[in-house]
This record gives sequence, structure tokens and C-alpha cells, in this order.
Amino acid sequence: MKRSVINDIMRDAVEFFQQQRFFLPPFAYWTPEDWRRKGPEVGDIVKNGLGWDITDFGLDQFYRYGLLLFTLRNGSAAEWRQGRSKPYCEKVMIAEPGQEHQTHFHQKKLEDIINRGGGQLVIRLYNASPENELADTPVRINVDGVWRTLAAGDVVRLDPGESITLTTRIYHKIWAEGGRVMMGEVSTINDDAADNFFYQMIGTGRFSTVEEDEEPLYLLFSDYPKYYQHLS
Repeated sequence: MKRSVINDIMRDAVEFFQQQRFFLPPFAYWTPEDWRRKGPEVGDIVKNGLGWDITDFGLDQFYRYGLLLFTLRNGSAAEWRQGRSKPYCEKVMIAEPGQEHQTHFHQKKLEDIINRGGGQLVIRLYNASPENELADTPVRINVDGVWRTLAAGDVVRLDPGESITLTTRIYHKIWAEGGRVMMGEVSTINDDAADNFFYQMIGTGRFSTVEEDEEPLYLLFSDYPKYYQHLS
């Protein structure tokens, strides 16, 4: 992705979040120069992967196959096992009409997906088979405290304020209808580097290569090693 495109997506996201009366924490707006001046006191932001995350899966078609996330809080699995970390994660995302969030499941993470505002959030669901294929078995899910059993490949439609709980190894594909959606996620600790399994991924991978055609407006979390001087 070109950095100029990423910067424009960030500007648009900030405007949409503000329209929805959702406000990002201060570190969302730290510039590259701000990051160069930060010390060890912000190490948890870097270590736990907080902040902006924008990908087009290497396809150069963000509004067709992309995804925007901002990780607000997250723990460390290693430190949690030692009793020194929070066991949860929270993200905010934007689902654009016509944009596919690719079918995937998580090996370890349990999550609630929440429609925080906008259009309707639609989720297609399958269990993963032992071979990681799309199983034809019924899918057991919980929608706002109410258990439901769906046929394989059925969809759940969430209006603003509604949410779904997904346990491990449930394939899900998410999209928006009737307008863009501010999507929330509350989960156990998140590890995007190791815990996502994509079914027949379209593209080159979860993270995009950035073409630096201009300076970053704000940093992606993958930019931290380049600008933050206190990595251990």
C-alpha cells in the first residue's frame, strides 16, 4: 500500500469515529517525531501491538479486500501466564460496504464482535473441520446472551448495539450492508502474528508492504520498530 493511501484512510477513519462519538486515545495521534522522543514508559504500546493496523492483503484494493483496525488495549500471553498482564483485548474497526473481511478463525482467541453503529453487520459462519476445511456441522453461537444453533454457512445480521460471541475454530466472514459500520471487538489476548487461520486467503498475507511515497500521518503498529528507539 502507498503511505499516502494509508494516511487518507486514517483521516477518513478519524472523521467517522468522531461522527459516531467514539474517541481514540492520545497515542493514536502521535507523529513519527513524537515516537522518536518517547522512552521506555510507552513500551507496552509497542510490545502489545496497540494502535493503527491497516491492510489490503497485498492486493492494492483496500475498499474491496482491506481492513482497518485500531487496537485500544491488549495483553501479553507470556506475561499473563506469569500473572503480570491483562487477559483481554479491545479493538475498533470499520467495515465498509462492498469490502470483504476474509474468512478466518482463531486457534486460541475468544471474541465478541459488536456493531457499534452505522449500517448492518453481516457474518457468515462455519465450524472448522479437523483438516481446517469448512465443516457442514451446525454452528453454536451466542447473540447478546441468547444461544442459537445455525446451519453451516448461515449468516447472522447484527444491527447497531447487537453483538455475537465466537469461540475458537469458528470460521467467520464479515461485511457491512446499508452503510459503513463501526465494529467493536472484545476478546481474550490477541496475537495477529500467530493465531489467525485464513481459509483460501486472497492476496499475499495479513500485513501489507508499505510504499513510502510520503511521510506517515500516524504510525501503523508495524512501523514502531523503525521510529521507536527503545525496543528491547
